[in-house]
Amino acid sequence: MDKKRLQKYAELIVKCGLNVQKGQEVIIRCDLDQPDFVATCVEECYKCGAERVKVEWSYMPVTKIHYDYRTLETMSEFTAVEKAEWERKVEKLSCMLWLDSDDPDGLQGTDSEKIAKANQARFPFIKPYRDAIENKYQWCIAAVPGKAWANKIYPDLPADAAVEKLWEDILLCSRVDDDPIKAWEIHNENLAKHCAVLNGYKFEKLEYKSANGTDFTVGLNPDGIFLGGGEYALGSNIYYNPNIPSEEVFTTPRRGVAEGKVVATKPLSYQGKLIENFWIRFENGKAVEVYAEKNQELLEKMISMDEGAAYLGEVALIAYSSPINNTGILFYNTLFDENASCHLALGRGFNNCLENYENYTVEECEKHGVNSSMIHVDFMIGSKDMSIVGVTKDGKRVSIFKNGNWAI
Repeated sequence: MDKKRLQKYAELIVKCGLNVQKGQEVIIRCDLDQPDFVATCVEECYKCGAERVKVEWSYMPVTKIHYDYRTLETMSEFTAVEKAEWERKVEKLSCMLWLDSDDPDGLQGTDSEKIAKANQARFPFIKPYRDAIENKYQWCIAAVPGKAWANKIYPDLPADAAVEKLWEDILLCSRVDDDPIKAWEIHNENLAKHCAVLNGYKFEKLEYKSANGTDFTVGLNPDGIFLGGGEYALGSNIYYNPNIPSEEVFTTPRRGVAEGKVVATKPLSYQGKLIENFWIRFENGKAVEVYAEKNQELLEKMISMDEGAAYLGEVALIAYSSPINNTGILFYNTLFDENASCHLALGRGFNNCLENYENYTVEECEKHGVNSSMIHVDFMIGSKDMSIVGVTKDGKRVSIFKNGNWAI
């Protein structure tokens, strides 16, 4: 891959994604797939004035070995080192960058029950720290190609050629052209316009229909707002882009108000395994029935992780003709596939999707209808024929999506 293009991508991630400021601390989490690119990102952080950049490496085959051999007791521990690391994150409000290159099938064969129980045991220790920093720090998820991921998408290509092709796909979807930062300024402006129109209606609920069996209604919070593209960190007011790429306009639905069936239109990669050809049925806001042709037990375990895991935390609107979907590629990666079509998310909602959320505590946001959970898992439901109708409090019906694309 051309080094100049990768340099532009690194600059985009650091300057537009994280928007690193002088004196800030940055933590980068990544696999071993693209160490040269990670080094480029580290240097870009320092060029922007970062006082310290820490790289936390991982390797999925080693992670799988840990899951296979460690006991539930040791996996459930919240160690003194982890406690100190979380305390530092709260103190420093460290910028967080995830460079995703995971193998979609990398944890196939691991004990999902043991992993779930360990996460459930650790979550009560982590939650206070996570609540303390929510919306206050800059974070960004971007992607680099790994060989296993590239071979999953392009099984007929040699490994190196598959990685090169996936690099091209990532850069295209991330708008890495002659001036990526300018391209993202324009893109953020366009997403903001969609948000302004939707927020003007103050919809009470959204109704989804598709020929594949999706027939679903979800309630929205009375003081909820749609967001998209860049966001402002609470307190510092620093503007950053959490996802590169991103095509979505999203909000947090009202907990307990969702009825009907949604049919997934893309596989879901969860805990290193693929859940395929699945649907979920909701009653009174809760997922009460699920089905999957592959890994149904994992889907069932996911919605039982805690009391809020079976409720919705996000509804996101993305045109079926989005640039990512137009590639014709199934990425087997949530960052890309969620931005290829409309999606929902089970689990934790977003407090900043409430007007004046900065005046509320986390508990008050929950009372305003924001779901709380240890998970936040996106799954794709957009289709070529999907229609979405917004209904206002006074009963006015507005066509938002028709034939999979924006109608508003």
